[in-house]
Amino acid sequence: MRTTQKSVKLYLMLFTAAIAFATNAIAAEWQPKKPVEFVIMAGPGGGADKMARLMQTVIEKHKFSPKPFIPVNKPGGSGAEALVHLKGKSGDDHTIMVTLNSFYTTPLRQPKLGVNSLDFTPIARMAEDTFLLWVHKDSGISNLKEFVAAAKAKGKDWIMAGTGKAQEDELLTNFLNSTYGLEMKYVPFKGGGRVAKELAGKHANSTVNNPSEQLGFYQSGDTVPLAAFTKDRLPMFADVPTFTELGHPYVYYMQRSVVGAPGMSADAAEFYRKVFAKVYDSDEWQEYKKKKSLLGDFITGDELEAYWTNEIANHKQLLMEIGEIK
Repeated sequence: MRTTQKSVKLYLMLFTAAIAFATNAIAAEWQPKKPVEFVIMAGPGGGADKMARLMQTVIEKHKFSPKPFIPVNKPGGSGAEALVHLKGKSGDDHTIMVTLNSFYTTPLRQPKLGVNSLDFTPIARMAEDTFLLWVHKDSGISNLKEFVAAAKAKGKDWIMAGTGKAQEDELLTNFLNSTYGLEMKYVPFKGGGRVAKELAGKHANSTVNNPSEQLGFYQSGDTVPLAAFTKDRLPMFADVPTFTELGHPYVYYMQRSVVGAPGMSADAAEFYRKVFAKVYDSDEWQEYKKKKSLLGDFITGDELEAYWTNEIANHKQLLMEIGEIK
C-alpha cells in the first residue's frame, strides 16, 4: 500500500512539474515589451500609409499584441530615410516597416546607402497593389487612344504626377512614353495621397495611382480610369480594359509587405508573423483588399525572400531601361 501511495505521489509530482514546465514554456513565448515602431516608407495618405493604419487598428481592436503599434512616416529620399533607419535598428525586436517597391529600387539606385534589401527580416507579404492610368473628367478623355493623342499633342507640357523618383510611378510613365511615343514630364511627390490631389485639383494631367489612393476622387466622379496594369480586369473596374487587351502587354504590381530589422530574433519574427497572419485572415483586411482592388496571397519566410530576390532582379532591369543604373 505504501509503495502504491508513493507511486501516486511521485506521479502527481511529475504531472504537476510537467504542467508547470508547459505553462512556463507558453509564458516564455516572445512578446513586445514596449510599443512597436511601425515605420512607413511613404508619406501620409498613400496606399502604404492607409494600409499600415488599418493594420494598426485591426491589431488593437482584436488585441493581437499586448503592446500598441505606432505608425511613423519616413518618406524621405524615395524611402531611403526609412531603409537607413531600419538598417540602423539591427537586432531590434521592436521596429518593423511597411514596404512598397522602393524597397527594391532605392537600394539599387543609391548603393552608397549600404542597404541590402535581403538583409531585412521577412515577416509578411499582405497583398500586391494594382495600378491604373487616370485622368481628370474635365479632360474629356475616355479611352487610351484619346489619352495618347492628347498627351502627344502636348508633348513635354503634359504632366504625369507620381510618387518618388525612379519608383513605381516613374517606371510606368517610362513604359507609356516609350511604348506610345510620348514625352510626358514626370513630376514626383511625397505620397500617393498628394499625387491623387494633384490630379483632382487639375495641377497634373494624369497619374498611375493605386485604386486605394484615387478611389475617393473616382467615386466622386472627378477622375477617370483608362486602363489597368494588371493581368485581368479588376472587379471594381470591370469596364476598364487592361493594357494587354489594348495591344501592349504590361503587368506590374506593388508589394504591400511588412519587414523587420536586420538580425531580429527568431522569436520576435515568429511573433510578428503570427500577428500579421491573423490580420490577413481578419474580416477587416479581406474587405479592405476587396474594396481597394488588392491582389495576392499571404506569404512569409523563405517564400517571401524568394519573391524579393525575383523582384529585385526585375526592377534592376527596369531601372537599367530608364538609365537610372548601369
